[in-house]
Amino acid sequence: MNILQRFEHWGDSHHPKWLDIIRILLGIFLCYKGVDFLRNMGTLMGLMPVKVEFDSLMYIILGHYVVFAHIVGGLLMIIGLFTRFACLIQIPVLLAAVIFVNTGGEIMRPYSELLLSILVLFLLIYFLIAGNGPWSYKLADEEKKTNRI
Repeated sequence: MNILQRFEHWGDSHHPKWLDIIRILLGIFLCYKGVDFLRNMGTLMGLMPVKVEFDSLMYIILGHYVVFAHIVGGLLMIIGLFTRFACLIQIPVLLAAVIFVNTGGEIMRPYSELLLSILVLFLLIYFLIAGNGPWSYKLADEEKKTNRI
């Protein structure tokens, strides 16, 4: 049994149902942020050139990646389908938010989003390890049902 299988087994056996509610709420929040970023793409693009110098095409690709990761990853987390994959595609976005966007001179401002970004990052890391939980769509269960028929 390799380390990945051990993580998956531990996550499946140590996952209370109330954590599924947190996973669903996290997915809803990430979908909301993805739609918000999509509606305010200019603001998102305005945050990027401050810290990192790329070509304009790279800004567009990164902006669309952020929107894609939040909307698709959030939907997958709500359903509980491919939860580890959904967390994996969103962790780089949150790492960049913590390191580049929220670490200006604005950390001590009253409405700084640094603590929220760190909380979401830790939850994504937790669900990357723990997995989806008992209240989720299971592909394996569907395959078993179709094989019986």
